[in-house]
Amino acid sequence: MLLGVNIDHVATLRQVRGTSYPDPVAAAAIAEMAGASGITAHLREDRRHIQDRDIELLMQTVKTKVNLEMAVAESVLDRALALKPHCACLVPERREELTTEGGLDVRGSFKRVRNAVTALQGNGTVVSLFIEPDAAQIAAAAKTGAAFIELHTGSFANAATEADRARELARLVKAAVAARKAGLRVNAGHGLHYHNVALLHRVPHLEELNIGHAIIARAVFAGLDQAVRDMVALIQ
Repeated sequence: MLLGVNIDHVATLRQVRGTSYPDPVAAAAIAEMAGASGITAHLREDRRHIQDRDIELLMQTVKTKVNLEMAVAESVLDRALALKPHCACLVPERREELTTEGGLDVRGSFKRVRNAVTALQGNGTVVSLFIEPDAAQIAAAAKTGAAFIELHTGSFANAATEADRARELARLVKAAVAARKAGLRVNAGHGLHYHNVALLHRVPHLEELNIGHAIIARAVFAGLDQAVRDMVALIQ
């Protein structure tokens, strides 16, 4: 498995004071040098953290790949088509949420999702769909033509007991197997941290984990370079 580092929370710290620092683009460079396989950033409709200029600069400076998290919204889709990120992960988005809550309902909004996938992939961007480990959503994702799914690991990460965690891990295993059988490649992310990430070695076919909050939180005490290296070591 590889590690994609989400730099949103560096931008959150910047925006809360309206300063020019800390710079998420600089954070991306540190993360790459520490072993990240890619840089993930969520360009939200409300621009609460990552800004358009951040993505523009990331496209100019990132040496691995830029993974743009985005809602299936016309305004953001237009920006993505102009920016041409290496990868895009389509996610659900609500203004009142603190962070992305749950997976994208591909089945319930199939036409919109499929049209976005077609437009992005026709523009040279590899597309992933952020979904729950659910058979119906996996089947719908395969029909959109997307190359990847990213399994939402929030329920696993938030499990209160060992029994709950084992049940959620089993769901992820089953979903990863079903996705590969459907011709999809598999990533995962959300809520993963230094104390639970090793368990995902039990999930087959995972290619990359996207992790942000835990790494940035550890960086407050250990520095970003060390925080990324520690997570890479756990994953490897």
